[in-house]
Amino acid sequence: MMKIEHIGIAVKDLDAANAVYAKLLGKPHYKSEEVESEAVNTSFFQTGESKIELLSATSEQSAIHKFLEKKGEGIHHIAFAVQDIFAEVERLKEAGFQPISEQPKQGADNKLVFFFHPKSANGVLIELCQEIG
Repeated sequence: MMKIEHIGIAVKDLDAANAVYAKLLGKPHYKSEEVESEAVNTSFFQTGESKIELLSATSEQSAIHKFLEKKGEGIHHIAFAVQDIFAEVERLKEAGFQPISEQPKQGADNKLVFFFHPKSANGVLIELCQEIG
């Protein structure tokens, strides 16, 4: 069973975005983390059973930097929590979703992550994530 784990939002200035979302949600972010492999800084806000993940680029080679250059700030991806990421990846590949990589990899917030191309889901980048451990 899948549920929305988080919505990823690309931002230019993480500190400024943290202030905006803290005001919006009435509480500060609970966690910040750099994901060096993706060249991003992240910040998480809990909202009910789901989260908001703010992402800012730490390098011009970052996918987030490229997204911001092309589309500007806004929703970058929707992440779904899954029990068995490997089984779900195979299920979605068989259903015709286009993978972006070969295997799940370590992501932010102690998760294994895997992405499917936006062309597969009406222009929305889809992330699957599974808690590690």
